[in-house]
Order: sequence, then structure tokens, then C-alpha cells
Amino acid sequence: MIEAPHYTPAGAKRDASFALPADYFDGTVNEPVLHQAVKVFLNNQRQGTAATKTRSFVSGGNQKPWKQKGTGRARQGSTRAPHWRGGGVVFGPHPRDYRTEIPRKVRQLARKSALNARAREGALHVVERFAFRAPKTAQLAGLLGSLELDGRKVLVLTATANENVYLSGRNLPTIEVMPYFQASAYDILWADAVVVEEGAFTGVMPEPLPDEPETEAKPPRRRGGAAKPAPSRSEGKSSTKPAAKAKAKSAKAAKASKKSDAKAAKKAKPVKKKSGTKAIKAAKPTSGRGGAKSAKKKKGSK
Repeated sequence: MIEAPHYTPAGAKRDASFALPADYFDGTVNEPVLHQAVKVFLNNQRQGTAATKTRSFVSGGNQKPWKQKGTGRARQGSTRAPHWRGGGVVFGPHPRDYRTEIPRKVRQLARKSALNARAREGALHVVERFAFRAPKTAQLAGLLGSLELDGRKVLVLTATANENVYLSGRNLPTIEVMPYFQASAYDILWADAVVVEEGAFTGVMPEPLPDEPETEAKPPRRRGGAAKPAPSRSEGKSSTKPAAKAKAKSAKAAKASKKSDAKAAKKAKPVKKKSGTKAIKAAKPTSGRGGAKSAKKKKGSK
């Protein structure tokens, strides 16, 4: 029976080690199957977009560089032949699909062999549960530090899909977090150490954490006094409209009062009477048809 070190959620090591399931951890490691599984995994990660141009895809070279005979040089038909600089590429890569398949039982055997290899090396650690109420990178880093796994590539396997643990380890470059059933042979061999949640082996899922007592959050205070709640958009619009109307009415009233004052001032001014010849000249029309007609009438009467 293979055993693994057992830890509490806080990272404290328990006195008794955890007995791994005997039907799965039998200590056998099939290296040829591991090699095949890793090769298939890496092949499936390739995009297959590498491409080169043959002589038919290179522009130019439609005519002979020189005539066939009489030059003393070797005969050439195109400047885009493979032996020319700037010519086409022979046997170069072209876009293709590198996807390869592997039998399901072979894939399962490779995963089993990878876990057995890590368990034999003592690189498999079992944690009772991951008690994360919220994503916290410092908490996960502290847990791995208590397991003495600082600076090593670590694969964290949760019993179920745990978003808080995943988000906690996403910002750590040497940490990979995933559910236990999604780990492949390549993922296990990539890591120097594997940390597994206890529920992944026992089948007993951890109970949800009890809710913490909620504390009422106090609103922030300003230096000048208590913080005033910001008015909503509807309140702001309703409060600004009456103020604008009142301002417009007061401006109109001020204009009307100014006009009335100006009229009263004009009426109150005394009109000065003109005397002598100046008054006669002012009374006579100097231009227009009316002035000409009155002048003619006066001459006729004389």
C-alpha cells in the first residue's frame, strides 16, 4: 500500500499519513504508454499553420533569364527555381492537421502510471480540503509554502470545480489548478509535485463552508462632515428645471422694469420751446413733396 503525507486545510502536517486507494495506486509505471500519451498531447497542441511557397507561388520568373544557347552559361528556365536565391522552397512545411488519437484505455493507463510515478517519488500530497471563501492568492501561496513547495511547479487538483481556488492560483506562474478528473498524464508529469484534495480519492465531497457573520459597512466620512448621498439623475433633472424657470422669470421681470423706468424718464423731461427765426425754420418742412407744395401755395397767394 502506497501512502502520501496528509495535511490540514491550514497546511499543518498530520501524524498519520493518507492511504491511497490500492486499486488505483499499485506502483506500476508503464513508460512506453507515458511516452505515447505525452507525444499525442503535444501533437494536439500544434496549430499546424506553418507554410512556405513553392516555385509556383513565388512571383516573377516567367521568362528565361537568358537565351538557351550562345552565352556559355548553363541553361536556365526561371529565376524562381529552388536553386536560385529568392526562388521557391522544396519540401517545406504546409498547413496541415497534426491531430492524433489515442485509445481511451491507453490514455487512462498513462494517467494512472503518471500518478503512481509521483506517489513513488513522494511528490504526492493530500490536503483535507481547500477552505477558500473568496479568491485569495496569498492564501494559496501560504498553503503551498507550509507544504515546502516554494519555487516548484505544483499541480493543484480539487475534488470538484472550485472557482475560488482556480482564481487564487491563476496569477502564479508555477501553479496549475484544475479538477482531479480533468488532469491528464502530461499535466501530472509537468509538475514537480501534485497536491490533491482528499475528496477526490474518497469520493466524499467537502461540505460548504459556514457563512461568516456579516458586518455592517460604515459609509466613509468626509473631512467637512457627514457624507451626503449623491442625488440620482431623475432628482437632479427635476431640481434643476424649476430653478432655471425661476431665473428666466426674474430676468424677464428685470428687463420689463428697466423699460418702464426708461419710458417714465422720457415723459418726465421738460420740452424746451424754440423762439425767433429758429422756431420758424424748424416748423418749415425742408424736404419732400409736402414742403414743395406749401412753398408754391404761398407764392400764388402773394
